[in-house]
Amino acid sequence: MSLDAFAILTEAQEKAGFADSEPAISDNLAVLCEALNASGLNADGEASARRALVTRQADRIGGLKWCAEHPEILDEPIDALFLCGLPRSGTTYFQYLFDRDRRFQLVRTWQSLVPLPPPAVDAQSVEQRKAFAREVRARTRPAEPENFAALHLYDEDGSDECHAFLEQGVTAAGFHNVYDVPSYFDWLLDACDPLPAYRAHKRQLQLLQWRGEAKPWALKYPNHLLFMDAICAVHPGARYAVTHRDPVQVLASIAKMTLTLRRTRYDHVDPARVGAQMLHFIERHIERLMAFCDGPEAARVVHVDYYRLVADPAGEMARVHGELGIGSPPDVMAEIAGWRRENPKNARGANDYALAQFGLDAAEVEARFAAYRARFAIPREADALKEISA
Repeated sequence: MSLDAFAILTEAQEKAGFADSEPAISDNLAVLCEALNASGLNADGEASARRALVTRQADRIGGLKWCAEHPEILDEPIDALFLCGLPRSGTTYFQYLFDRDRRFQLVRTWQSLVPLPPPAVDAQSVEQRKAFAREVRARTRPAEPENFAALHLYDEDGSDECHAFLEQGVTAAGFHNVYDVPSYFDWLLDACDPLPAYRAHKRQLQLLQWRGEAKPWALKYPNHLLFMDAICAVHPGARYAVTHRDPVQVLASIAKMTLTLRRTRYDHVDPARVGAQMLHFIERHIERLMAFCDGPEAARVVHVDYYRLVADPAGEMARVHGELGIGSPPDVMAEIAGWRRENPKNARGANDYALAQFGLDAAEVEARFAAYRARFAIPREADALKEISA
């Protein structure tokens, strides 16, 4: 049995009770399914992929149904700050600091898992969805490897990233961390039109905000870095806060996470293959970021030093606030400082990263990242941490 895009969409339409009207996204799904079928998924991995694809397409088509019945949803204004950076560059830590700021709203984990109906129109379902998120976490936790919490923060009632909403449009670069799909990843950057997916992403935000409080969104997803031009087209007022961390450390960390995620879906995962793919993955992110920063919209970007953020989150956040043109109220700063005290570095366990484990030569990797490191004055991690602890 193999994954069939038409069958997945048919089931999703039946589940949503509505007809799909976004052919560009169905084309995206066909490309992903072809790559998945060639990737060697085991039976459990294929079944899991199919369930996820049906669920996300049903979420998207269900959103179309809500908007057809309530067209005013599409008039909801979305004010968005996109929190991005190289994967594993501290974007989750950064997001959790924004989650302490009452002036912003963030996507919640339960909203990612069950985004419909719009929360403001069915308060009772909100509690049910939170309970479902806790159940999902309880089911998946036993299968997680040791120290997975140190690899990725997770809070079922906390802030989440945009991955699930980009899955709806089948333009989530994170698919390549979960699955061995290099052809899909390159197609995503070289041939896919991301605009339909980012319109679907915006529509999902409008659904979440409808009849609720319209506050600015702080939207975290490292891979937003790949589509900053498309985001500007969909969100003319978009701003970006981009974290920067030692790219060698970033590469080792994303390789480890990818290896961990894929081992639950494939019978054999070659660490050297993962290493080569993730080197390419990170290089493509750097390429897109540097091109955007050389372009006419570069002033939209606030650059954030990961090491200053860890050492002095209140101070670095105050600087970010200043560059965004917003103040730093005392109560917000107190919340940020409090979160840092409650969540010191390595509180969830430490991780060790080694490039050699993934068949990568440190000197070669360093040379390939030299231009990026120089452009944004990014220190080597060991030097930065030594300075922080001094």
